[in-house]
Amino acid sequence: MESSGLLAIGVHAFPYNALMLDERSKSLLKTLVERYIADGQPVGSRTLSKASGLELSPATIRNVMADLEDLGLIASPHTSAGRIPTSRGYRLFVDTMLTTQTALLGADARPIEPHLAPDQPQRVIANAATLLSNLSNFVGVVTAPRKPSVFHHIEFLRLGERRVLVIMVSPDGDVQNRVIFTAQDLSQSELAEASNRLNSGYAGLSLEGVRERLKSEVDALRGEIAALMSAAVQAGTDAMAEEQERVVIAGERNLLTVQDFGNDMGSLRRLFDMFEQKTQLMRLLDVSSRAEGVRIYIGGESQVVPFEELSIVSAPYEIDGHIVGTLGVIGPTRMAYDRMIQIVDITSRMMSQALSQK
Repeated sequence: MESSGLLAIGVHAFPYNALMLDERSKSLLKTLVERYIADGQPVGSRTLSKASGLELSPATIRNVMADLEDLGLIASPHTSAGRIPTSRGYRLFVDTMLTTQTALLGADARPIEPHLAPDQPQRVIANAATLLSNLSNFVGVVTAPRKPSVFHHIEFLRLGERRVLVIMVSPDGDVQNRVIFTAQDLSQSELAEASNRLNSGYAGLSLEGVRERLKSEVDALRGEIAALMSAAVQAGTDAMAEEQERVVIAGERNLLTVQDFGNDMGSLRRLFDMFEQKTQLMRLLDVSSRAEGVRIYIGGESQVVPFEELSIVSAPYEIDGHIVGTLGVIGPTRMAYDRMIQIVDITSRMMSQALSQK
């Protein structure tokens, strides 16, 4: 796979004075972030002096560090005289100092099941999540492709007074069942009338298309039948949404060995709760699916990532040119962002290629 040049990553607004750092301050901040990512230890003035290559006195470096701390870009842990990056410092580093080019990541970056047909996505998804985890040594996540919400056939079955079972069949044979409650008690013959109307006049349309047509044709339908059909469409939409809210996760146990989490059982419990419940994780990844290219979300800078110690590097993937899902790496804020960008970008493109095979 050839390099595609510099990757676009998410850009966030910064205070004007933070963006107006002089070159010396930028160089020291960049060095500090890189050293902390590599070593996991607070970075002191002497280390910065050696690593930066700048001929600056310890006093000058301390003054620059104090300025960066005042801007909220670095912080000083209570137990050390060294400094560590804050969420804002990571963000400035990622958005203005970090560039990366896509490149092969070695033998492990093999194509993802290119022989699989596009209608067999589950193994592709599972392989992609595992590959992301293995390459990053963190957590790999992939959301399943979103299916079009189209129904092929619908039936209504009376369960009791004002209780109706909706049976909806999709074009590929998937069956969704939902119990709905009606304002009036309807007989089985009235329910059959409603299903016949839907099957004869609306089958093959998307559920949203059915909803729009029902709005324009409501005057031609009996009130209770129109209400039933609208309720059925809503139930079908809800069922499709629940069915499609699937996310595959690989490598959660990798976080147990991450120094940043290993000594904080409270953070680990919250993270594993997120992986287990998946709803919050789906919301995080849904944000990425609405953007192009690789995006980076850093914990503590917004409500997008509610965990201070966590970062997400993600990208959408496509089938035949249409974005259908998101994949990414979840790990500590102290991660090698340049490598994670490469991993996510390459996996996204390999997965798009595998799922789009003709």
